[in-house]
Amino acid sequence: MTEKHGFEPVFGDTPRDKLVEAASVLFCRDGISATGVDKVVALAGTAKTTLYKCFGSKEGLVEAVLDAEGRAWRTWFLSEVHRARGGPRKKLERIFKVLESWFAAKRFYGCPFINAVGEGSKADDRMRELAIAHKTVVLEEIERLSLEAGAADPKRLTHQAAMLIDGAIVTAMITKDPKVARIAGQAFGTILEDALGSESKEAA
Repeated sequence: MTEKHGFEPVFGDTPRDKLVEAASVLFCRDGISATGVDKVVALAGTAKTTLYKCFGSKEGLVEAVLDAEGRAWRTWFLSEVHRARGGPRKKLERIFKVLESWFAAKRFYGCPFINAVGEGSKADDRMRELAIAHKTVVLEEIERLSLEAGAADPKRLTHQAAMLIDGAIVTAMITKDPKVARIAGQAFGTILEDALGSESKEAA
């Protein structure tokens, strides 16, 4: 449909792929609740019967979108973090630089998982389960880097990083200011100093 950013899923040409791609654009940009299946099938150029045959319901389509968005974003984010020159500490320091590049993208609409939890029924745990599964993959890698960097309590450092990441995402979505990542990064830098001690700065 449009030129892709590195964090966006790449879809094929099957009717199922077209539906997930269309729903991905509409759900992320306009919201899940605000997007009916008629809008999705119109953008995808498919029949409504095809949507129900492929996904069973709108909820099934939402899960397919989150799966595609999550896998693409995690691959991109972790790859970008690991581009840092140097050891695990440099990779940790790069986290918020990567987030700033995401926040600056035209297609940044916040985290699809945070948005889905926010829109969904608070009595339904399904969106929360999907969000936690997504976050766990990222946080396990941050914890591994924290351990390799020499943190005495890598779980605590990971939890602190997670709080700053989520706060930066929500703030950037509300303000549309990518530079909020720098403020979060400065705060994380102070946390790293406390957890790992001082270290001369290298270009990340």
